Amino acid sequence: MTLEFTVNARESHFKARAGTLKLPHATVETPCFMPVGTVASVKSLAGDDLESLGFNLMLSNTYHLMLRPGVKTIEECGGLHNFMGWPHAILTDSGGFQVFSLAKIRKLTEQGVTFRSHINGALNFLGPEEAVYLEETYGVDIAMMLDICPPGDAPKRDVVKAMDLTTRWAKRCIAARKHPDKTNFFGIVQGGIHNDLRAKHAEEICALPFDGFAIGGVAVGEDPVEIAKTVNYTAPLLPEDKPRYLMGVGTPKDIALAVAAGVDMFDCVMPTRNARNGYLFVPGGHISIKRQEYTTDMRPLDETCNCLCCRRFSRAYLRHLFVAKELLYYRLASLHNLAFYKRHLAQLRQAIIEDRLAEVIAPYLKEQEILEEEQRSKK
Repeated sequence: MTLEFTVNARESHFKARAGTLKLPHATVETPCFMPVGTVASVKSLAGDDLESLGFNLMLSNTYHLMLRPGVKTIEECGGLHNFMGWPHAILTDSGGFQVFSLAKIRKLTEQGVTFRSHINGALNFLGPEEAVYLEETYGVDIAMMLDICPPGDAPKRDVVKAMDLTTRWAKRCIAARKHPDKTNFFGIVQGGIHNDLRAKHAEEICALPFDGFAIGGVAVGEDPVEIAKTVNYTAPLLPEDKPRYLMGVGTPKDIALAVAAGVDMFDCVMPTRNARNGYLFVPGGHISIKRQEYTTDMRPLDETCNCLCCRRFSRAYLRHLFVAKELLYYRLASLHNLAFYKRHLAQLRQAIIEDRLAEVIAPYLKEQEILEEEQRSKK
């Protein structure tokens, strides 16, 4: 194992912890957010942009990279870090979710999944051993095991089948590793919104010698209230001495509540995807930059933000760029939203260290209470 995780501080009112994650290519302060660079690129941004915001760990995707440019190309270019000019840490999702959400035709067996590429229709196969080979060949710092991720509304019997197959694949993933001294692997806990299944699967997966553990199968179509409940229940089931990763989540509220539950690592396309669609995060909410009211608004997007977008440009100019579909808009907006997420995680971390997380997340807890009450009233 080439990963070291240290818990530096714990919050007295919640299960939150602030830690340090040492990886081959970076030392990361947790809780942390990872920008999503699915195809070895965070859309519209270069590595220098991410560095300017203080990011030193990003996520890419095994499924997409195996289809294009392909593992042979990446290997011949000296590995994924060298290929994309990113000297810092990389985590790769195994691509299981993408296989089931993007592939046109597929056949799932005990061995793996056969599918047709969403790019050109070519037939491909991905099993636990193949995923391990790809991720180790990419040379990434953290690799996720191949799992089965059922949709949020899947019947419980289907969740059980997916969970059991994921456990068998986890054991094959461990056995297939060739370079444990270079690439760390994380196990993934499934189980849908069912606490009994989450507990059972956490026990099975956490008994295996993974370097860290993730909560998977969250934010895949279930009610937002259930996301928080599932995470709050599952996170404490994961080992105290290993990093805990919540996959694909989410909003600033989702992240704050998950940090309180004891989660250390996050990724989500939301900050960059929302930025491209004109949805820009600011303290207390968001701005829809396409609105007419910003046509001559010369204020910065967020006076408390020190990103390039807020230092140099006005809301009026951003609106103009968005309406004109100028490429500069996508860079500036993505920079800003990622800066917001970076600052959000830094504030949560500092609140843990100073033992005042309750004060910081009070608005999110209130919002969650309202959502839960609305859910109860509908039943």
